Amino acid sequence: MSGLALRVIPCLDLDAGRVVKGTAFKDLKDAGDPVELASRYEEEGADEIALLDISATVEGRKTALGVVRAIREAVGLPIAVGGGISGLDDAERLLEAGADRVAVNSAAVRDPALIGRLAARFGVQCVIVAVDARRMASGAMAPQWEVVIEAGRRGTGADAVAWAAEAARRGAGEILLTSVDRDGTGKGYDLPLLEAVVRACGIPVVASGGASEKRHFADGARAGARALLAAGVFHRGELAIGELKRYLRQEGMEVRL
Repeated sequence: MSGLALRVIPCLDLDAGRVVKGTAFKDLKDAGDPVELASRYEEEGADEIALLDISATVEGRKTALGVVRAIREAVGLPIAVGGGISGLDDAERLLEAGADRVAVNSAAVRDPALIGRLAARFGVQCVIVAVDARRMASGAMAPQWEVVIEAGRRGTGADAVAWAAEAARRGAGEILLTSVDRDGTGKGYDLPLLEAVVRACGIPVVASGGASEKRHFADGARAGARALLAAGVFHRGELAIGELKRYLRQEGMEVRL
Protein backbone atom coordinates (compact mmCIF):
# COMPACT_ATOMS: atom_id res chain seq x y z
CA MET A 1 0.00 0.00 0.00
CA SER A 2 1.17 3.53 -0.70
CA GLY A 3 -0.01 4.91 2.61
CA LEU A 4 -2.53 7.07 0.73
CA ALA A 5 -5.38 4.59 0.82
CA LEU A 6 -8.83 6.08 1.15
CA ARG A 7 -10.31 5.78 4.61
CA VAL A 8 -13.97 4.93 5.18
CA ILE A 9 -15.23 6.42 8.42
CA PRO A 10 -18.62 5.77 10.04
CA CYS A 11 -19.72 8.70 12.19
CA LEU A 12 -21.47 8.32 15.52
CA ASP A 13 -23.34 11.53 16.34
CA LEU A 14 -23.91 11.35 20.07
CA ASP A 15 -26.74 12.92 22.08
CA ALA A 16 -27.45 11.91 25.69
CA GLY A 17 -25.29 8.82 25.31
CA ARG A 18 -27.08 7.48 22.24
CA VAL A 19 -26.27 7.67 18.54
CA VAL A 20 -28.68 9.92 16.66
CA LYS A 21 -29.22 10.94 13.05
CA GLY A 22 -31.19 13.73 11.47
CA THR A 23 -31.39 15.89 8.38
CA ALA A 24 -29.50 19.17 8.08
CA PHE A 25 -28.61 18.74 11.77
CA LYS A 26 -32.31 18.72 12.76
CA ASP A 27 -35.11 16.22 13.49
CA LEU A 28 -32.78 13.85 15.33
CA LYS A 29 -33.84 10.24 15.73
CA ASP A 30 -32.30 7.46 17.79
CA ALA A 31 -29.94 5.27 15.74
CA GLY A 32 -28.56 2.90 18.34
CA ASP A 33 -25.98 2.18 21.01
CA PRO A 34 -22.53 3.68 20.28
CA VAL A 35 -20.52 0.70 21.52
CA GLU A 36 -22.60 -1.80 19.56
CA LEU A 37 -22.34 0.26 16.40
CA ALA A 38 -18.60 0.83 16.77
CA SER A 39 -18.05 -2.91 17.25
CA ARG A 40 -20.13 -3.69 14.17
CA TYR A 41 -18.20 -1.21 12.07
CA GLU A 42 -14.88 -2.65 13.15
CA GLU A 43 -16.06 -6.07 11.99
CA GLU A 44 -17.20 -4.57 8.66
CA GLY A 45 -13.77 -3.09 7.99
CA ALA A 46 -14.05 0.58 8.98
CA ASP A 47 -10.74 2.44 9.08
CA GLU A 48 -11.64 4.81 11.90
CA ILE A 49 -14.58 5.83 14.09
CA ALA A 50 -15.68 9.44 14.33
CA LEU A 51 -17.52 10.22 17.57
CA LEU A 52 -19.13 13.66 17.63
CA ASP A 53 -21.02 14.75 20.74
CA ILE A 54 -23.30 17.12 18.86
CA SER A 55 -25.04 18.68 21.86
CA ALA A 56 -21.99 19.21 24.09
CA THR A 57 -21.13 22.72 22.88
CA VAL A 58 -24.75 23.88 22.76
CA GLU A 59 -25.38 22.59 26.29
CA GLY A 60 -22.12 24.04 27.56
CA ARG A 61 -20.69 20.72 28.71
CA LYS A 62 -17.83 18.40 27.84
CA THR A 63 -17.92 15.28 25.69
CA ALA A 64 -19.05 12.20 27.57
CA LEU A 65 -15.79 10.53 28.58
CA GLY A 66 -17.57 7.34 29.61
CA VAL A 67 -18.70 6.68 26.06
CA VAL A 68 -15.20 7.26 24.73
CA ARG A 69 -13.76 4.82 27.26
CA ALA A 70 -16.42 2.20 26.48
CA ILE A 71 -15.76 2.39 22.74
CA ARG A 72 -12.01 2.26 23.34
CA GLU A 73 -12.43 -0.92 25.36
CA ALA A 74 -14.59 -2.49 22.65
CA VAL A 75 -12.61 -1.69 19.49
CA GLY A 76 -9.04 -1.31 18.34
CA LEU A 77 -9.81 1.20 15.60
CA PRO A 78 -8.54 4.77 15.73
CA ILE A 79 -11.14 7.04 17.31
CA ALA A 80 -11.56 10.73 16.48
CA VAL A 81 -13.66 12.61 19.02
CA GLY A 82 -15.25 16.04 18.85
CA GLY A 83 -17.77 18.12 20.75
CA GLY A 84 -17.35 20.46 23.69
CA ILE A 85 -13.59 20.92 23.28
CA SER A 86 -12.67 24.45 24.26
CA GLY A 87 -9.10 24.10 25.49
CA LEU A 88 -6.03 21.91 25.95
CA ASP A 89 -7.38 20.27 29.09
CA ASP A 90 -10.53 19.10 27.30
CA ALA A 91 -8.45 17.54 24.54
CA GLU A 92 -6.10 15.90 27.02
CA ARG A 93 -8.99 14.30 28.91
CA LEU A 94 -10.35 12.81 25.69
CA LEU A 95 -6.97 11.48 24.64
CA GLU A 96 -6.45 9.94 28.06
CA ALA A 97 -9.91 8.34 27.79
CA GLY A 98 -8.90 6.60 24.57
CA ALA A 99 -9.33 9.04 21.69
CA ASP A 100 -6.55 9.04 19.11
CA ARG A 101 -7.40 12.44 17.66
CA VAL A 102 -9.61 15.37 18.60
CA ALA A 103 -11.85 17.53 16.43
CA VAL A 104 -12.58 21.17 17.20
CA ASN A 105 -15.26 23.28 15.58
CA SER A 106 -17.07 26.14 17.31
CA ALA A 107 -14.26 26.85 19.78
CA ALA A 108 -11.73 27.14 16.96
CA VAL A 109 -13.94 29.60 15.09
CA ARG A 110 -14.19 31.75 18.21
CA ASP A 111 -10.48 31.39 19.04
CA PRO A 112 -8.48 30.39 15.95
CA ALA A 113 -5.24 30.36 17.97
CA LEU A 114 -6.59 27.27 19.75
CA ILE A 115 -5.64 25.22 16.68
CA GLY A 116 -1.98 26.14 17.02
CA ARG A 117 -1.98 25.48 20.76
CA LEU A 118 -3.45 22.02 20.23
CA ALA A 119 -0.97 21.23 17.46
CA ALA A 120 1.98 22.38 19.58
CA ARG A 121 0.87 20.31 22.55
CA PHE A 122 -0.33 17.11 20.90
CA GLY A 123 1.05 17.19 17.34
CA VAL A 124 -0.48 18.24 14.05
CA GLN A 125 -1.56 14.67 13.30
CA CYS A 126 -3.80 14.76 16.38
CA VAL A 127 -5.77 17.88 15.42
CA ILE A 128 -8.84 17.86 13.21
CA VAL A 129 -10.75 21.05 12.47
CA ALA A 130 -14.39 20.31 11.70
CA VAL A 131 -15.89 22.80 9.26
CA ASP A 132 -19.68 22.82 8.94
CA ALA A 133 -20.58 24.74 5.81
CA ARG A 134 -23.88 26.03 4.42
CA ARG A 135 -24.50 27.54 1.01
CA MET A 136 -25.16 31.26 0.99
CA ALA A 137 -27.64 32.98 -1.28
CA SER A 138 -25.45 34.95 -3.63
CA GLY A 139 -25.69 36.75 -6.91
CA ALA A 140 -22.13 35.71 -7.72
CA MET A 141 -21.49 33.19 -10.47
CA ALA A 142 -19.54 30.87 -8.17
CA PRO A 143 -21.25 29.35 -5.11
CA GLN A 144 -20.26 30.53 -1.65
CA TRP A 145 -20.53 28.81 1.71
CA GLU A 146 -20.56 30.17 5.23
CA VAL A 147 -19.24 28.56 8.39
CA VAL A 148 -21.97 27.53 10.83
CA ILE A 149 -21.30 26.64 14.45
CA GLU A 150 -23.11 25.31 17.53
CA ALA A 151 -24.30 22.15 15.75
CA GLY A 152 -25.64 24.14 12.82
CA ARG A 153 -27.63 26.55 14.94
CA ARG A 154 -25.68 29.72 14.22
CA GLY A 155 -24.33 31.13 11.00
CA THR A 156 -21.16 33.18 11.21
CA GLY A 157 -21.02 34.81 7.79
CA ALA A 158 -17.40 33.64 7.52
CA ASP A 159 -16.34 32.07 4.25
CA ALA A 160 -15.98 28.31 4.77
CA VAL A 161 -13.30 27.79 2.14
CA ALA A 162 -11.15 30.60 3.51
CA TRP A 163 -11.64 29.29 7.06
CA ALA A 164 -10.52 25.79 6.08
CA ALA A 165 -7.38 27.27 4.52
CA GLU A 166 -6.70 29.33 7.65
CA ALA A 167 -7.21 26.28 9.86
CA ALA A 168 -4.60 24.43 7.81
CA ARG A 169 -2.13 27.29 8.17
CA ARG A 170 -2.68 27.37 11.91
CA GLY A 171 -1.80 23.71 12.41
CA ALA A 172 -4.77 21.49 11.61
CA GLY A 173 -3.73 18.06 10.39
CA GLU A 174 -7.03 17.38 8.68
CA ILE A 175 -10.30 19.09 7.79
CA LEU A 176 -13.59 17.33 8.48
CA LEU A 177 -15.86 19.06 6.00
CA THR A 178 -19.61 18.67 6.42
CA SER A 179 -22.20 20.13 4.09
CA VAL A 180 -25.11 21.17 6.30
CA ASP A 181 -27.36 21.37 3.24
CA ARG A 182 -26.62 17.77 2.24
CA ASP A 183 -26.55 16.24 5.75
CA GLY A 184 -29.05 13.37 5.95
CA THR A 185 -30.50 14.02 2.50
CA GLY A 186 -28.91 11.07 0.70
CA LYS A 187 -28.16 13.30 -2.30
CA GLY A 188 -24.39 12.90 -2.18
CA TYR A 189 -21.57 15.14 -1.04
CA ASP A 190 -21.52 18.82 -2.06
CA LEU A 191 -18.80 18.29 -4.64
CA PRO A 192 -18.14 21.96 -5.54
CA LEU A 193 -17.64 22.70 -1.83
CA LEU A 194 -15.37 19.69 -1.41
CA GLU A 195 -13.29 20.55 -4.45
CA ALA A 196 -12.92 24.16 -3.34
CA VAL A 197 -11.73 23.20 0.14
CA VAL A 198 -9.33 20.55 -1.15
CA ARG A 199 -7.75 23.12 -3.48
CA ALA A 200 -7.54 25.78 -0.78
CA CYS A 201 -6.20 23.99 2.26
CA GLY A 202 -3.50 21.57 1.10
CA ILE A 203 -4.10 19.02 3.89
CA PRO A 204 -6.27 15.88 3.91
CA VAL A 205 -10.00 16.54 3.77
CA VAL A 206 -12.71 14.20 5.05
CA ALA A 207 -15.93 14.44 3.02
CA SER A 208 -19.13 14.42 5.07
CA GLY A 209 -22.81 15.06 4.49
CA GLY A 210 -25.20 13.35 2.11
CA ALA A 211 -23.55 10.15 0.89
CA SER A 212 -26.07 7.31 0.56
CA GLU A 213 -25.02 5.41 -2.58
CA LYS A 214 -21.74 3.79 -3.51
CA ARG A 215 -21.24 6.20 -6.38
CA HIS A 216 -21.46 9.16 -3.98
CA PHE A 217 -18.39 7.91 -2.15
CA ALA A 218 -16.49 7.42 -5.40
CA ASP A 219 -17.47 10.94 -6.45
CA GLY A 220 -16.12 12.28 -3.16
CA ALA A 221 -12.81 10.52 -3.69
CA ARG A 222 -12.53 11.86 -7.23
CA ALA A 223 -13.20 15.36 -5.89
CA GLY A 224 -10.08 14.99 -3.74
CA ALA A 225 -11.27 13.68 -0.37
CA ARG A 226 -8.77 11.46 1.42
CA ALA A 227 -11.45 9.99 3.68
CA LEU A 228 -15.15 9.36 3.21
CA LEU A 229 -17.52 9.73 6.14
CA ALA A 230 -21.14 8.71 6.45
CA ALA A 231 -23.63 7.89 9.17
CA GLY A 232 -27.25 7.05 8.41
CA VAL A 233 -26.62 4.77 5.44
CA PHE A 234 -24.35 2.65 7.64
CA HIS A 235 -26.52 2.81 10.78
CA ARG A 236 -29.61 1.64 8.90
CA GLY A 237 -27.71 -1.22 7.27
CA GLU A 238 -28.41 0.07 3.75
CA LEU A 239 -24.75 -0.19 2.83
CA ALA A 240 -22.06 -2.33 4.47
CA ILE A 241 -18.56 -0.90 4.72
CA GLY A 242 -16.96 -4.01 3.23
CA GLU A 243 -19.29 -3.83 0.24
CA LEU A 244 -18.45 -0.16 -0.25
CA LYS A 245 -14.72 -0.81 -0.11
CA ARG A 246 -14.93 -3.56 -2.69
CA TYR A 247 -16.82 -1.20 -4.99
CA LEU A 248 -14.22 1.56 -4.52
CA ARG A 249 -11.44 -0.88 -5.34
CA GLN A 250 -13.28 -1.94 -8.49
CA GLU A 251 -13.42 1.74 -9.39
CA GLY A 252 -9.61 1.81 -9.24
CA MET A 253 -9.26 3.40 -5.81
CA GLU A 254 -6.85 2.25 -3.15
CA VAL A 255 -8.58 1.07 0.02
CA ARG A 256 -7.69 -1.23 2.86
CA LEU A 257 -9.84 -4.33 2.68
